[in-house]
Amino acid sequence: MAALDHRKQPLLQPLKHVSECLVQNNSHHQGTEINLKHLPLQANTKRSQEELDKARQAALQRKKEREARKVLQERERERKKALANLRKAQRPDQCLKHIQVVLDPGIAPSVPGVHSASTPERPLTSVSATGLLQVEGGGQLLAILQSMECSCVIANQAVPRSITWRRKAGLAQADEDSLTEEPNILVVMMLEEFISMEGPTETLQSFVTTVMKRVPGKTIALATVELEKYFSSHKQKSQKKLPQATQSACKVQEPGKQRGKAGSVPEISRADVEEALVSLQLHTGVQVRVLESWKELGDFICMFTKAVAEAPFKRERDKTGFSFCLEGDWSAGTKVERSGKGLLQVWKRQIQQFNRVSLDMANAIVAQYPSPLLLMEAYNTHSSEQERHNLLAEIPVRRGDGVTATTRRVGPDLSKRVYLQMTSCNPDLSLDVTG
Repeated sequence: MAALDHRKQPLLQPLKHVSECLVQNNSHHQGTEINLKHLPLQANTKRSQEELDKARQAALQRKKEREARKVLQERERERKKALANLRKAQRPDQCLKHIQVVLDPGIAPSVPGVHSASTPERPLTSVSATGLLQVEGGGQLLAILQSMECSCVIANQAVPRSITWRRKAGLAQADEDSLTEEPNILVVMMLEEFISMEGPTETLQSFVTTVMKRVPGKTIALATVELEKYFSSHKQKSQKKLPQATQSACKVQEPGKQRGKAGSVPEISRADVEEALVSLQLHTGVQVRVLESWKELGDFICMFTKAVAEAPFKRERDKTGFSFCLEGDWSAGTKVERSGKGLLQVWKRQIQQFNRVSLDMANAIVAQYPSPLLLMEAYNTHSSEQERHNLLAEIPVRRGDGVTATTRRVGPDLSKRVYLQMTSCNPDLSLDVTG
């Protein structure tokens, strides 16, 4: 046992030594921890404060960016909404509601310095104005305009007896700030005024030149009423004066009285008017619409107003279209059902696509050969090329109905072109230059 105790003793001593070392090391480390504990905490606290500041600044920056994006998104939504409202306002069924017709009563001063905006506008509720609205057909003209969906006002303008148009810039109510001027003006010329402009003092060209200076940048159109009635009355007067002139041919009239009668009423012929209108159109590009009655004038103004209202919509439609696309009923094609209904119409339209082929010609060919297969079978029954060329030449084409109906033939030219189209394998063959 003593030997065993003696052998175990060295084993216990190192353990004791190790434990003492561990206690010493532990106490040493604890002291070290106590001495170094405060320094890392201060550094971590300082770094976290900087990080908090940076995080706070980053959060503020992100908030500003979110607000900026929100503002941009709101503006984009408003822009899209305004664009949608604008497109809706330009549609043919809505555009008249955003148009304002401005009528000049005919009492506007002719001084060049007077501007139309200096005269306050009045709602169009009565016919108290003079000039354009106080003549014989003014009430009828006013009633036609009031029956439209557009609004009307009476205001003195730079050109007397003229009509202009304004468009609402947005969905706001019709006030002065939300209205834009349209580049069109229609000047209504009274019959006496129109006839007097055929003299040497003032002509239609000089009148139009004055209007162009008064309203620069406007597209001018002129209209006059009852010119045909003037020609009819002038013709009746000439026929009545002819027997009287024959009876009094021997009598000598005083020169002064003769000149007075000749110069009392201006008289122009139809040829003079036509010559003046052609000259005006050639030199200024302005056309004059000659109307027989005030009702026709009202209908013309309504048509003009509708054209002005639909102009932006048509311009946008022309921008999005293609010149090579067919318009009207052709653009939609022809519907063909499973039963085969509609194939005859397709065949007819194929014939109509040939140059210089009318609907009557296409109907005549389709009536004789209701399908391309029947036409090809008819070609195969002929042995010579010349017979095939002239297969359709003698088909009668009837135009019109009743007594005015006329009959002609399809002709060898179209017959040959149809044959080449149906049988040729050359993709570059031009049907119009084949001999």
